[in-house]
Amino acid sequence: MKIPLKTPISKKYAGVGLLAAAVLAFPAAAGTLTGMVKNADGEAMNGVLIRVTDESSGVSESVYTNAEGKYTLVTGLEGTLKLRARLPYFKDTRTTVELGGGNTRAQENLVMQPMTDDVEISDSLPAAYHFGGLPFETGDGAKFNRFQFQRDCLSCHQIGNPFTRVPRDAKSWAVTIQRMHRMVGNFDADLRDERSVILAKGFDGKPISVRPVFPVDELLSRAKIYEYTLSKAYVPHDAIAHPTNGLIYTVDQGLDHMVVTDPITGQSEYILQAGGDAMKFHEGNPNEGSEVGLFNPTDRHGPHSLDMGLDGKYYVTNTGSTSIGVFNPETNQWEASHKIPRETRAVYPHTIRVDAKGIVWFTLAGSEKVGRLDPADGKFTILDLPDAVSSGISGGTQPYGIDINPIDDSMWYGRLFGDRIGRVDPETFEITEYDSPVRGPRRMRFDKEGILWVTGYSEGELARIEVDEFKSTIYPMPEFAEGYRPAPYALGIHPQTQDIWLNENMTDRIYRFIPSEERFVVYPVPLSGTYTRDMSFTPDGKICLSNNPIPPLALEGGVLNLICLDADYDPETEAALTLSQN
Repeated sequence: MKIPLKTPISKKYAGVGLLAAAVLAFPAAAGTLTGMVKNADGEAMNGVLIRVTDESSGVSESVYTNAEGKYTLVTGLEGTLKLRARLPYFKDTRTTVELGGGNTRAQENLVMQPMTDDVEISDSLPAAYHFGGLPFETGDGAKFNRFQFQRDCLSCHQIGNPFTRVPRDAKSWAVTIQRMHRMVGNFDADLRDERSVILAKGFDGKPISVRPVFPVDELLSRAKIYEYTLSKAYVPHDAIAHPTNGLIYTVDQGLDHMVVTDPITGQSEYILQAGGDAMKFHEGNPNEGSEVGLFNPTDRHGPHSLDMGLDGKYYVTNTGSTSIGVFNPETNQWEASHKIPRETRAVYPHTIRVDAKGIVWFTLAGSEKVGRLDPADGKFTILDLPDAVSSGISGGTQPYGIDINPIDDSMWYGRLFGDRIGRVDPETFEITEYDSPVRGPRRMRFDKEGILWVTGYSEGELARIEVDEFKSTIYPMPEFAEGYRPAPYALGIHPQTQDIWLNENMTDRIYRFIPSEERFVVYPVPLSGTYTRDMSFTPDGKICLSNNPIPPLALEGGVLNLICLDADYDPETEAALTLSQN
């Protein structure tokens, strides 16, 4: 499947319309893989994740078995493919299959064996269940209760995966914790030492006894996951699927790249922002870091979030160089960035959104401010937020998520460590703030009716807010073991179905909330240690997001990737479409 790129990747789809680009956005099928999965007693196994990988292209595709234990994977991958079957509490089953050429169909029936050893079971469980067993303090006012610890310590990376739960003494933990505290603008020796003891006691190397029960929804059998290796990325952060050209654009906060991924070939280009400090990583493998917290975006531009302007260019928050970068997908090049004036004392431009008039709005996570840029004249307006009490270890409230209300073009933002949500009038710049209905409001999105949806990171909740009266409804996300709460990072609203999609960074799963049914559907993802960021939707409705635990070695296999999930996968339709194309 690996196809050499002879022309600039952004030129390949010149003149391609929206519908055609949607069809081209993923590889045409070369063959069909079918089979049945049973346990050792001969019983059909529901919800097994079947993953095939083409190592030459770095592309993987996955589907789930249905209630009868059957699966069908129509794929564009060909040659000798690695196949893996995975289900909680069972040993992975691995084999190889041949597809392509004259061999367009293959059948692979599998038998999975249960895990029986406590250590093996414990090691197979996601980070949430190791982190959730730490000896937290109790009570809302405690400095080290669970919800506070979750917001303080999981915002950038997992704690509890195989990389971070290695037994260490308190002195060793103190070095990492001190670095983490300083990343959020505060350092307190007493907090560091107390937290070090909790982590040292909790991660003692003994197997955990909790046994979460993971549900299998019938909708899983209609889903397919695509993965694209990002072998030269270090912190691939927010990703956007282009509305017409079929490519996916991801900013790499660690190496100053715009990563441009072609889903047809599975290949990516890495385009360095002018003045970036990442040249030394271009030769060799950047994914060799071995310490938690060594990443520091202030060492470089640190592109973090992006949104498309009315001019078709991507506007990017540069966290390190305190600027708004500009990337032109037509030329496949970075253009001159807009430097935020030093006298504004703005720090760490974070999440970015473009309003209906083309004004670029962004939060400033390192200062109590939000800002806007008018691309027409390059003028910035930086707004000071009302005073708010900071909680947790943060040196401020961390203005974080942001979105634009489609009804009146007002800008709304959340303060992660302040438990506040605010509105900015786009004409007068008047600011109105409200108490957040969920702790740790992280990222937010408006649906087409003007309803604001917000993730509650501290306690694993989804808030639905009618902003006219600021009236909210709270939906607790599913927990698979009592007291082990999810940590939802970002959310996206499907442009066609208006379903709410949430990523959760401690359970190796993606969540879907169906508003009309008020229920969640949970999709296991292929790799353990998954830590995803903001999400985007392809023209044909796939959900795409980057996978970037820090450091990369925390992800199973040690190589980062891009994930796209098709929740309406129909193998019969895909096979028919392929036949018509051929």
